[in-house]
Amino acid sequence: MADLPNSITIVSLCYATLMFVGFMIVMFVGTMFLPGKVHQGCLLSDGDRKSYKLNGLLLFIVTTCAIALLTQVFHLSLAPLHTYFWSLFIVANLFAFTLTGILYAKAKHQSINIPRNIVKELWFGVELNPTWLGVDLKMFAYQPSLIGLGLLNATFAYVQYEKYGEISTQMLMFQGFWWSYLASHYYYEEFMLSTWDIIAEKFGFMLVWGDLLLVPFFYSIIGWYVVDRTEPMSLSTVVSISLLYLIGLAIFRGANAQKHQFKKNPNAAIWGKPAQTLEGKLLISGWWGIGRKLNYTGEICVYFALALTSGFNSFIPYLLPLWLCLLLPHRAWRDEQRCQKKYGSLWDAYCAKVRFRMLPFVY
Repeated sequence: MADLPNSITIVSLCYATLMFVGFMIVMFVGTMFLPGKVHQGCLLSDGDRKSYKLNGLLLFIVTTCAIALLTQVFHLSLAPLHTYFWSLFIVANLFAFTLTGILYAKAKHQSINIPRNIVKELWFGVELNPTWLGVDLKMFAYQPSLIGLGLLNATFAYVQYEKYGEISTQMLMFQGFWWSYLASHYYYEEFMLSTWDIIAEKFGFMLVWGDLLLVPFFYSIIGWYVVDRTEPMSLSTVVSISLLYLIGLAIFRGANAQKHQFKKNPNAAIWGKPAQTLEGKLLISGWWGIGRKLNYTGEICVYFALALTSGFNSFIPYLLPLWLCLLLPHRAWRDEQRCQKKYGSLWDAYCAKVRFRMLPFVY
């Protein structure tokens, strides 16, 4: 495993605060002022439909190009993010708690009806779509979350090069997998507008902490172990891991794309043919005709491929895909409970038509 970062001190916390707050400001200003196409969100429970300016792809590209330029021209290193990792983690936690308190106070000031269970309201949130300076904060949180994850992951390549004077095949795969994962997310950013988080979840500590802490700090855990993987890797191993990643990403993004296209246009073509549905409400074409939650299966494959770049010297890199093996089946079950309540007998007919949830012929 790579060397642990420096200990936590007052000085390290000050540096981490400057890094974190500066990054959040850059992300927010970029979201405010970079151009982007305006998309209509889904119809909400109160009958409202929000409009969103989506410029995440441009923000991701600008950030990537800026880092590349600063690295090549001004010899910038991202290694300090590795050095101050745990200090950044502490600062991010303080920021998450502070933001949660501000969101709660703002909702109370606006006379939003707040039940007596304050702990529950702080955890789940009060407002569905809190906005500041014209920016939807719940949608914005994906920018520091995912771009921050990308920066932390890139840090491990800088550390490996400074430590060993080379970038290994394993590290190239790790970086390439993550970059393509994030790039494809932003290319299909519109799909986020039809997710449960955006449509129905209020913005409280659960989502704030998940976006600002869980995703960037936990999802980068594999990189700590890829830093010291400098031994040669066989071509067959590279091809096998890459195939697992590409197949997983194709299923994950493809299934979500088909669902979003169907929600926008029930007559959309799926795999070159008109979409087949049950009463025009439930899609049974494409991936959704094979499994009811294959998008989750694809996502798990992606993370197992990422973990495999670290080798088998430690089980810790596999905590991420193993955790998703617990989280996503449970989420699939919760999703189906909501669908059963919403569609009733039509959902029973869908389950009879599409028998398997995540693994055809198994589960």
